[in-house]
Amino acid sequence: MTTPVSAGLNAGCSALSWDTADGLCLWGRNYDFDRLADGAGMTFLPRGTCYQGVVGQPTAPAPHTSRYACAGVGLLLSPTPVLYEGINERGLMGGQLYYRGFADYAPAGQPDARTLQPPFLVYHLLAQCATVEEAVQMLEGAICLAALPFFGAVPPLHWAFRDAGGETIVVEPDRDGLHIYRNTLGVMTNSPGYPWHRLNLLNYAGLRDADYPELQMAGETLEQCFSGSGMQGLPGDWSSPARFVRLAFLKTHALPGRNEQEGVSRMFRLFESAAFPLGLVRVSHQSQVTELDSTVLPFDYTVYTTVYCAQTLRAYWTTYENQRIQCLDLGALRNRSQPLHLPLDPVPDILNRTPEA
Repeated sequence: MTTPVSAGLNAGCSALSWDTADGLCLWGRNYDFDRLADGAGMTFLPRGTCYQGVVGQPTAPAPHTSRYACAGVGLLLSPTPVLYEGINERGLMGGQLYYRGFADYAPAGQPDARTLQPPFLVYHLLAQCATVEEAVQMLEGAICLAALPFFGAVPPLHWAFRDAGGETIVVEPDRDGLHIYRNTLGVMTNSPGYPWHRLNLLNYAGLRDADYPELQMAGETLEQCFSGSGMQGLPGDWSSPARFVRLAFLKTHALPGRNEQEGVSRMFRLFESAAFPLGLVRVSHQSQVTELDSTVLPFDYTVYTTVYCAQTLRAYWTTYENQRIQCLDLGALRNRSQPLHLPLDPVPDILNRTPEA
């Protein structure tokens, strides 16, 4: 019997896979929450990093050693760094999103070599696996996600991963076991689970990218006087089901970029459609405030957005206040032996183009 996770942890988040016209595989996410932990930033972790799968317990199994260098947004904690999402030097990308009210892990017992606390799964898979296939094999036999608290809580999470081959998987720990969904739509938000979101798309089967023509009614002809009628009924709120539907249709119909630079830029545009404006989503259930949380707002908002490219190993990000796209090149760092940690730089960056008198 498994141990259910408290539903008291509340957050948003949206993830998306997309491709460029020249065949590059992109994956990214909006990080929607009421805070960002102190010290969180774009983090590089070299291959050969030693880390624990379990912390905060009287006993812990032997540490792991990373096979691959990784980069992503997270915390340089000891003895185990935390990545909210990221990419490794082989092009495997992925991240964690909240799975409130549904996440269910194995009961907390004596940890062994397979035991992993849920917040460590992203880094563990990126540190050890080169492909989605390797990640699936590890999830199926070499990992047991246990309900062991981290900073006083067991966060309810589910995950998405993508590799340079293009496949995107969704991983969900439910009451009847760990589910791994292969070859997914490449979209993920929050609860309910992925199968529910996928089936819910049938409620919007009439949506299309083309405007509807004139309307004939009661002997009268009403000419169209605005654009966008083909997507009338597309949900516009910030709930998890609405964001999933919007991103699924955006991925289907939005014009992809011709190359990496254009593709990344356009993908950030897609994420804007699912982003939380500050002040529109008041937090109804405050998550536990930890020692790393000095600034907690009464609203969930899109704290940052990231986009990763599997082929070039570049990590891109923006923040709520700073929409300038910043970049870290993992390929240029892959042989570096020391960690690197960069602030996300949330200060507005506005370029004044006024010519001098």
